Amino acid sequence: MHASHDPIFVLLSLMVAVLGSWTALDLFRRVRTHLGQTRLIWLAIAALAMGLSIWSMHFVAMLGFDPGSAVRYDPLLTFVSLVLAIGATGGAFFFAARESARLTHVFVAGAAMGVGICLMHYVGMAALRSAVSLGYDARLVVLSLAIAVVASTVALLAARRERAFRWRVIAAVTLGAAIVGMHYTAMAALELTPAAEVRMEPSGAPPYVLAVSVAGGTLLILMLALMASLSDQRANILSALEAGGVGYWELDLHSLTLHLSPRGKEIFGLRREDSFTHEQFLARLSPEERVKRDQAFESVLLTGADYDVEYRLVDDARWVNLRGRALSDGRGRPRRMIGVVLDVTDRHEAFAAVSESERRQRLMINELNHRVKNTLATILSIASQTAKRAETAEDFRRSFEGRLVALSETHNALTRGGWEVACLRDLFEHELRPYSEEQIRLEGPSVSLNPREALALGMVIHELATNAAKYGALSGPNGCVRVDWGVRAAERDVETMILTLNWSERGGPVVQIPNAKGFGSRLLSLSIEKELGGRAELRYNTEGFACSLTIPLAQLAVSEFHAARFAS
Repeated sequence: MHASHDPIFVLLSLMVAVLGSWTALDLFRRVRTHLGQTRLIWLAIAALAMGLSIWSMHFVAMLGFDPGSAVRYDPLLTFVSLVLAIGATGGAFFFAARESARLTHVFVAGAAMGVGICLMHYVGMAALRSAVSLGYDARLVVLSLAIAVVASTVALLAARRERAFRWRVIAAVTLGAAIVGMHYTAMAALELTPAAEVRMEPSGAPPYVLAVSVAGGTLLILMLALMASLSDQRANILSALEAGGVGYWELDLHSLTLHLSPRGKEIFGLRREDSFTHEQFLARLSPEERVKRDQAFESVLLTGADYDVEYRLVDDARWVNLRGRALSDGRGRPRRMIGVVLDVTDRHEAFAAVSESERRQRLMINELNHRVKNTLATILSIASQTAKRAETAEDFRRSFEGRLVALSETHNALTRGGWEVACLRDLFEHELRPYSEEQIRLEGPSVSLNPREALALGMVIHELATNAAKYGALSGPNGCVRVDWGVRAAERDVETMILTLNWSERGGPVVQIPNAKGFGSRLLSLSIEKELGGRAELRYNTEGFACSLTIPLAQLAVSEFHAARFAS
């Protein structure tokens, strides 16, 4: 006796099998991304989806089967076949999903799953009640079992691997076709024999209605499972972004409606419950940043390139990096953008610090190159002038060593200021430190000197202190040196500031007016007048030596002076 299969039911069963395979493979991927109790829940959902889709495919296909007589199904055996399908896939998924599962374990699980699917089919066939008796061709039964085992094993192997979307589609179609092929191979093994004494009258709903109902219900369940999988995947991604300090945003390109995740709001300095519209985002950008944003948006919409722009917000010193991609509709028109937002303020501050460090390094290298040349020339001049005035080699050594130490200490003061500034008071305090505090009086505001001014004044201060120690007020216990300085505006140019410095000695030996200029007098003339463009006035008073220095300050020293005066 020959049986027939309605093509519509064949196609419907194939669609159910393919979609069920896709859903099961996708849910199996969710199983592998979870741990503990959540893993077991997703494992149960995956097994339910796979088993239900296989059973539904079998039931839909059987509704299209015409053995030449009316049929009906035993409810208990039909339910048992459903339990077999779900149990077989659940057990196989459980063993194959373990991280410690080896390839042999997967093959064993695939064989068990294939046997369970075959049992589901033949138990479902046993539930069939008709006016014909059923028999089977043993060879085709074995072939159907082999197809079920191979299809199940391939499904488990495919589920354990992370594949691209195209390969997942191929795997789902292949698995679904294999399951349908197993069913119809098993149906080909069926041998029908009429049973005249049994008459079956058609009852129940028409096959088409039952097939559509079962397939529709199964597809609805599978779609809900897929939606749950996608929702879980989205929640995992958002949680990972939040943990990484990354915000998530979406922008509808038609209505310009902006959605920003809670972490994204925090990056913009907002509270999680605050609203943040696209207009508010644009208001946080400067006109220059707005132009940059418009250009980047136009490029994304015209070329489809990724959106990756960094903006500085106008209301604070915050930098944000927006990255995104445009998604198109079926006609290829961009309809929305999705992306992430990162706080890159630290990176910009680090870049600024590196740039400043490089600038200072270049300044120091250039200054070092320039100052080394000048220092060597100064040392050569000091050596020459000291040698002319020294009476003995030991006298030369002491004088020359003292002047080199003074020059070295001035370099140390500049080094503390990054070779940009040196404090005038520090130069005096270091040079006059060896003498009693009662003999020294220093009065004046904070004045910062640039390297050229510091080196010149450092040598001058050393010579003044050395001269006072040898011949002046510091040569005895009762002498006193008073130094005062101040900063004033130039008479003809109020933008130019003048440093006036007065050195006066009291209580020392009677001052002898020199017959000729010594090294100190020559140094004052060279350093103050020629090097710094100032003026030096020396006075040999009866009560003690005194000098007045007038020096135009560089802009750096002027700024430092004004800042110190304002702070005080």
